[in-house]
Amino acid sequence: MSEFLNLAFELISQIIYNLTDWIVNFFNGLFSLLFFGAYSSIFMSYFPELNLFSKILAILLAIVLIAIPILIVVIIVRRIILNIKLRATTEDNAELYKEIGKLNKQVLDLIDEKNRILALQVKATGANNYIGESALATDTIGGTVNGNIVASGLNFDEKSAESMATATVNAKMLADQREKDSVIRFPKLYNVDERYAEYVEPEWDNEITLEQFCEKFRQFAGNRMKLYYSIETIRRFVAGMASSHIMILEGISGTGKTSLPYSLSRFLNNPATIVSVQPNFRDRTEILGYFNEFSKRFNETEFLRAVYEANYRKDPCFIVLDEMNLARIEYYFAEPLSILEMPSFDEWVLDLVPTAWTNDPKLMTDGKVRMTPNLYFVGTANNDDSTFTITDKVYDRAMPIELNERAEPFEAQDQGQISITNAHLVEMFDKAKELYKVSDEMMDKIYKLDGYLQTRFKLSIGNRIFKQLNDFIPVYVATGGSELDAVDYILSRKVLKKFESLNIGFVRDEIKGLISYIEKLFGKTGMTDSKNYLIRIQNTF
Repeated sequence: MSEFLNLAFELISQIIYNLTDWIVNFFNGLFSLLFFGAYSSIFMSYFPELNLFSKILAILLAIVLIAIPILIVVIIVRRIILNIKLRATTEDNAELYKEIGKLNKQVLDLIDEKNRILALQVKATGANNYIGESALATDTIGGTVNGNIVASGLNFDEKSAESMATATVNAKMLADQREKDSVIRFPKLYNVDERYAEYVEPEWDNEITLEQFCEKFRQFAGNRMKLYYSIETIRRFVAGMASSHIMILEGISGTGKTSLPYSLSRFLNNPATIVSVQPNFRDRTEILGYFNEFSKRFNETEFLRAVYEANYRKDPCFIVLDEMNLARIEYYFAEPLSILEMPSFDEWVLDLVPTAWTNDPKLMTDGKVRMTPNLYFVGTANNDDSTFTITDKVYDRAMPIELNERAEPFEAQDQGQISITNAHLVEMFDKAKELYKVSDEMMDKIYKLDGYLQTRFKLSIGNRIFKQLNDFIPVYVATGGSELDAVDYILSRKVLKKFESLNIGFVRDEIKGLISYIEKLFGKTGMTDSKNYLIRIQNTF
């Protein structure tokens, strides 16, 4: 027995010795293979005696010989890591396969439920059985025999199949129509319809003049709202309404830019809608809203509600875009800007949705809402680092009104609200254009100034500004102002403002000549706004 144990011990010892020797030799061989010292000594013994071309080849050979073993080691290590990861995730994969199987079963159950609902809808129409209903009774579906469709043992010829398909389409259309009939996709506009169902118009004041209108509003704002405005500011605002449906109130903070249109709307007993513009406004959906395909409702905005409500009213309606240049106006307000340029009021239409539904608002036609002539958009703007520059595209279409100082408080008389139709307001505007038409002498001076600006500064008074001149000046005169003051204001805000985009350093001397030319045309005592603006531009830049 002891001899057997000696035999076993020697055999096992020899095996362990051989295995250990093999492992040591393996690592010694691997170390020898990766021992770069021997290689470098051989390399350096030959390298100095080689010519330039041979040296380049020797360097390339060394790079290749070094890269090969490194690449082999990297591949082996990555393979080992990958095998470890695969083994670690085997159980997770099994759980994932089980979850996928459960989801597939749920999808099949939902398909079955859909087929049952469609079958009930088809039966409700009085048609034949829904062709998919037979698939619910069996798991096998047959093929085609002699041109007949075989499903679950039932035969359908081509005519029957066509009728079943038609019934299915009709059922789907019926279901869609029922959904349209039951969903109110414009809830805010629908509420406007309900609110105006029993609306009674007030007694309109159609005897008031433009001059009385301005003075009464000034007294109302001072007495009832403790807001004080100069009569010149009010005249410019009213005359601006005659020349454009878009007005921009500019100036430093706290001068009453937002309160001016708000107090005027309260004076007219039709409070304005205030829309706070956000820096992230990018397109029309920010002010008009958008249709939600999931809820089947239109996400309406207060802006859209105010535009729609104006269709029910006859008096002027104001929408105030507060801090309108916090975002780019020509982006989010592009559509109203274009629509207001249309010559016919019939073209003032906002396209909201492509089709009409049964429960759409009463005054909406084919998914479109009209922008009525009694709508006036008033934007307030601050000129600082947090805002965007208002482009010429917007300035040319709008009437800018500058408010850079607060009016002094005064003893205002008690004045109540008035009710006036926009039609009567427009009638007074038209009457003023007949009675106080811009004189030929004044127009001749304006044309001469236009020629001077084209020659010296490459600036021109465009056709749109000439039209606004002919609309603004007569109404300003009808409110109690003078023709020269109106011309001065329009030229300084609509024409000379474009000097801000010029290189003032090159035309600084020319500005002095322009001031002298204005004094020559209009007199030294007139055109104070224009001359002061040019002097400020010259000193600022």
